[in-house]
Amino acid sequence: MKKILYATFFISLLFTSCNPMDDVYDELNLQAPIISGDATFALTDDDYDELGLTYGSFNSVDEAKQLIPGLLTEKYPVWGKGSSALVGYKLYVGSAPGVGDYTGAVTYQLANSDYPGASDNAIGFYPNENPDDYIGDILASQISDPTEGQQVLVRYNQYVGETVLGVSNYFWADFMDGTLAGFEQKSIVGDQTWFGSNYGAQIAGYANGIRNANEDYLISPAIDLTNQTNPKFQVNQAINYASGRLDLMTVLVSSNYTGDPTTADWDTIEFENSPAGTSWSFVLSEDYDFSAYEGETIHIAFKYVSLGEPDNIAATWELGSVAIKTPGVEGETITTKLYYNYIDGEWVISEGVYYVSDDDFDSMGEGPGQPGQYNNFGSSTPPDDYLPTFLGLKYPYAMEADELFVIYPYYSSSSGAQTRGNLYSVVDGTWLGSQSVINTELQFGHDGSTWVPDNTIKYALIRSDYNLIGDALSGTYPSPAASASNYGNFDRRVGNAAYWSDSMLVEGFNFLLDDIDPNAAEGQKYNMSFAIYNGAAGVESLNVIKTGGIWVQN
Repeated sequence: MKKILYATFFISLLFTSCNPMDDVYDELNLQAPIISGDATFALTDDDYDELGLTYGSFNSVDEAKQLIPGLLTEKYPVWGKGSSALVGYKLYVGSAPGVGDYTGAVTYQLANSDYPGASDNAIGFYPNENPDDYIGDILASQISDPTEGQQVLVRYNQYVGETVLGVSNYFWADFMDGTLAGFEQKSIVGDQTWFGSNYGAQIAGYANGIRNANEDYLISPAIDLTNQTNPKFQVNQAINYASGRLDLMTVLVSSNYTGDPTTADWDTIEFENSPAGTSWSFVLSEDYDFSAYEGETIHIAFKYVSLGEPDNIAATWELGSVAIKTPGVEGETITTKLYYNYIDGEWVISEGVYYVSDDDFDSMGEGPGQPGQYNNFGSSTPPDDYLPTFLGLKYPYAMEADELFVIYPYYSSSSGAQTRGNLYSVVDGTWLGSQSVINTELQFGHDGSTWVPDNTIKYALIRSDYNLIGDALSGTYPSPAASASNYGNFDRRVGNAAYWSDSMLVEGFNFLLDDIDPNAAEGQKYNMSFAIYNGAAGVESLNVIKTGGIWVQN
């Protein structure tokens, strides 16, 4: 036991007493021995955190080349020149080519006046009307100067089942899809603004533990009531943390708004059914009489004010939906989103793309933590957990290698509502999405002072390699070639008939590397490790690089 303890103490002293030994080497004018090693590993979650990469991947190869050397220095502080590390890491490569054509497309939502039944105040196509018979002409009249190949996401309603004359939603805005539904956000004071969320259009003056001063408007598009009679206005909203100051949240209407809410004349709308300001429960207002605005074009606004010091009042206001009802066509409607493509002067339905609908999300589960809860995907409901099964059910006869762009709403807590998508392909009978993050590797070498990206591959010759080189060079170097084939090593005794010089070895390695790596790229490096005989058996190495299509000593 004492011998083991003494040995342990000696080894510890050898590897921890660096500075004193450096002084000794300096005094004796000797070079300190180089400690080198080889490592192969993949970065862990802790490694990404240490590098400040909270998403767990690199954004580019250059970023990996820049950050990984510092990590290697921490992991292997005593390794020096000649060391190598093959590091596996995750690289973000982005969406599949073509996805951006759809996710970046503008959305055209059909106005009531676009529908064939507009004279009836119909808010959608009738059941017996084929939307495609009309949408191409509608887009042609509404979108000026389209470009060849341009994509547009068209949103329209269609009645299903029986329709009757009654009351319809002449104007309707649904904020529960995570967007502002075409409303305009205007900030007068403060940094907090209206934004789309899974809880509707939302604003709160409370941020980073502080109640901040704000004045913000959420303003509707222009609503033309020129030919409408007896319009009614209704809103679904929730207010919490109002501290008794509901007067700081007002619903307004103007007939002379032109872009600056501070210069327009606004009427205040006061509902009987409105939130108390103390809960997250939504309250649907009564139908408020808007007959005073018949024949006018109006804007509706939701004005939010929060107070900083010393009052410290900052409520949270959420809007679920807004409607203006007029006499029209009653009936159940469904909303469809469909891509149209401008080709050869015409708007036609896009092929090879599918937009995930609310019904589709509901089919994936409507409970907490399921896509149908809010009708979108998110970090807790990633699309790849659901879409392969969904697509398999929807397209049961899809063939191998079939492809489809799938576009969907996505909600991120950091960036809000988004439109995202991916290219899905059938692989071995299963729909698989193109990977935005791939696993790859980088080779690093130590140049004596730091770690640098290095594509050097370390290769140790095996017995058959000596035979291959010997056969290839038997006519050029008969004795050395025979010796290599017979003994499985290279004779390095200068002056011996079987002697192998560095230049002869490089010639041999050309034959070997062209055999084992025939597609090596220009600039590829190899560190060739081989058995030698110089009076005693040993091992040497030699570096080569592919230059001009041949391997030369490096």
